[in-house]
Amino acid sequence: MSKYFYKLKTISANNIKQDWSKSFFGLSAKPFSKEVTEILLAPVVSEDIEIKPDGLIYLPEIKYRRILNKAFGPGGWGLAPRGENSINPKNISREYALVCCGRLVSVALGEQDYFDPSGLATAAEGAKSNALMRCCKDLGIASELWDPIFIRDFKKRFCEEVLVEHVITKVKRRLWRKKGTSLDYPYKQLSVNMAG
Repeated sequence: MSKYFYKLKTISANNIKQDWSKSFFGLSAKPFSKEVTEILLAPVVSEDIEIKPDGLIYLPEIKYRRILNKAFGPGGWGLAPRGENSINPKNISREYALVCCGRLVSVALGEQDYFDPSGLATAAEGAKSNALMRCCKDLGIASELWDPIFIRDFKKRFCEEVLVEHVITKVKRRLWRKKGTSLDYPYKQLSVNMAG
């Protein structure tokens, strides 16, 4: 009789609609399967990593979505807003919860700068993407990108710092890029490999 009650209670709990704007349902309830864990913790593919001109390496947001789809299947995960957008004259932010297989996995605040109020909708999507990437850290996805040893090695092997000139202002500065790529307008490269 007690086994039946436990089963019934578990099924009932899973069928209850959750208010993900407040709920922490399922947080740390149990680990994901070995197969899912292997997908989430797989080493990041070097070709997928990008570098910003300031030297910050990152994985494009679509890569996180593809990993989540591979691990949980399309529809097996989602990002739920927790509260309203917070908008100031230059920035928008919003808290989101990452829910996988009906359980809350992580909560993060996403943010995005914007320069023109007509671009607010695009900035809101950028904040959502930023929150997704931050939530994925708790699942271990691309965790190497926060490891200083990995970052130094990646930049040494795959990136270079170059001296460029702004074609309009003529201001010279050093910017990072992946080896074999070029920086976009308005920059013109003056020399190669300032860092290495």
